[in-house]
Parts: sequence; structure tokens; C-alpha cells
Amino acid sequence: MVARGVIRFAGRPIIRAAAVAAGPAEKKNSPFSNQFDRLHDSELCGQKTNEQAHRQLIEDACDLVLNKAEKTMSDADYLVCGDLVNQMTPSNFAAASTGLPYVGLFSACATSTSALANAALLTEAGGASLVLAGAASHHNAIERQFRYPIEYGFKKPQNAQWTVTAAGIAAVTPHEKGYPEIAQATVGRVVDYGLTDPLNMGAAMAPAAFDTFRRHLEAAGTAPEDYDVIITGDLGAIGTQLFLQMASEAGYNVEGERWRDAGKEFYGGDSAFFSGASGAGCSAAIFFSDVYNRMMEGEYSRALLMATGALLSPLSFQQGESIPCTCHAIELTMGEGEER
Repeated sequence: MVARGVIRFAGRPIIRAAAVAAGPAEKKNSPFSNQFDRLHDSELCGQKTNEQAHRQLIEDACDLVLNKAEKTMSDADYLVCGDLVNQMTPSNFAAASTGLPYVGLFSACATSTSALANAALLTEAGGASLVLAGAASHHNAIERQFRYPIEYGFKKPQNAQWTVTAAGIAAVTPHEKGYPEIAQATVGRVVDYGLTDPLNMGAAMAPAAFDTFRRHLEAAGTAPEDYDVIITGDLGAIGTQLFLQMASEAGYNVEGERWRDAGKEFYGGDSAFFSGASGAGCSAAIFFSDVYNRMMEGEYSRALLMATGALLSPLSFQQGESIPCTCHAIELTMGEGEER
């Protein structure tokens, strides 16, 4: 019997291609920028507003991934994506421009993996031959909504994180040899650690990451040593430390280079970006560039992607509520499935 919240994909849908579009801070400061497919020189990405630029990033990533998969928009069956802006309007407007049947998702910064899970479900059910799946964020648009407009000049504490300007989209298709296979998904539970500081996202999300990590390994019957990489979404330096501490106290071996966090790595540990990166585009950008590329090159044969999300809103924060969090996991493998 499969554990509650765990989905095993017998058909092994694949990620046929992946693409990332990013902004100027990412171009200048991210050590992964040479793996991103399009880099804008302006936060506005040629648009009039930050929110329009946010939409542009999604449209860019969709076009780029279709080109890499040697497909056109007319070949795609669905767009499955989301972002952090009210009612996900950047994703909604991008969906309008693509003309695709659209599944809008909100898992906060965990949307990259929830999109992959839903895309794999649509493919496994035989309802799609090509699904575009991913997530995006935009620094200025998100800061204005959740914190303060950047013009305000609000000074952040060092435990804060920097919202990434980027979109990452994957092309999910039925099984084909030679590509990362979506073997299993673990849908995260909502875990509330009782923290109320919206600037300390990493600490708030770490318990949700550990809960999903433990559930996934128990359901899969695996140990950390069975994976080439276990990468969380955007815990940052502080959240990563807490997550690894929880894992160690539970008896898991947390030694070695297999443990990574997209948020901690995104800007190369530069203290100008505080504890690291965040935003729905953070994990999407790293998962759909560096991790995907390493799998295609043979460096990784088994990867556990665990995107984390803080499910607060400006209103819940203003009302003094704590910050509920989640984490969705996707297990990718290379070459374990049979040709179908």
C-alpha cells in the first residue's frame, strides 16, 4: 500500500527539456547564470511594470523550453504553473498569451515541484503528451506585495532572503529513454512551526522540509546515501542548518556533498543577499538548469527535489497569524524505467 500523499509513477514521465529566464541581478550575481537560457538587462524585461515583467519571464521560459524540446505551442496540452502575486496574475496573463489549457497552482515557493507532480499526473493518466510546468517570481513585484516597495529603503536583517527574478519551466512528456524520469512525488503536509516573522522564511520552512523528507524516504524505502543529490528549494543558510540538524537528530547521515539548497547557493553565498535567495523562481531556476543539466550529463542518476513554501499572505501577517509552510518532493531517476 502506498503511503498517504505519495504518488508513484509506473509510466515514468520524463522532463524532455527545461529552460530558465532571469533578471539582471541574477545575471550579475548568480554563479548559475551561465546555465540560464535568457538573461534580461533590466528588471522590467522590456515591459512597463514589474508585474508585466513577471509575466514576460514566464512567457520567455515557455518559448525557450518548447524550442529546446523541438516543439511549438500548438504541440502542448497544458500549462501548469504559478507565482506569488495576488491571484497569480502574472501566470494568468502568461496563460492567456499561450492559449493553453491552464492549471494555476499556488504552493508559494514550493510551486516548482507541485507543478511537476501535477504535470506527471496528467501525463500518467494519458491526458497529455506535453505539459509545460514550472514557477516564477520577480523581486520588485513580490517585495512590494509581501514587505515594502523597494523605494521605501527598508533595511532587512541578515536572516532575510532575497526574492529571485526568474522563471523556470519544464516540458513533461511520456517516457522516453535518455531523460530524467519522474519516479515518485510526495505531496507535502502543512506544518506550522509557530513563527511569525515574515523575514525569517528559512526557519519557518525547515520543519515542513524535514517532514516531507522523512515521509518520502520511508515510503520509498531509501536512505540519503541512495541519492546523488538531495536539494531543498529556498531554505537559505539558516533554514538549511535547521533542516540538517533535524535530519541528523532523527538519525539520518547528513555528511557529504549530496546536501544542497537552491536558496543558499543561488547568489553564491554573497552576504549582500542576506541568508540567500527565495521566491517561486528560486528552486525552479536551479532545478531546471543545474540539476537537470547534471542529470543529462550523467553526474546525477538519482535526485530528490524538495521545494519549500511559506503559505502566508499579507493579510494573515497583518492579523498576527503564524506562518504555515509546506514542501513537495519529486524524485528523479535516470535510466531505471523501460521504454514505453
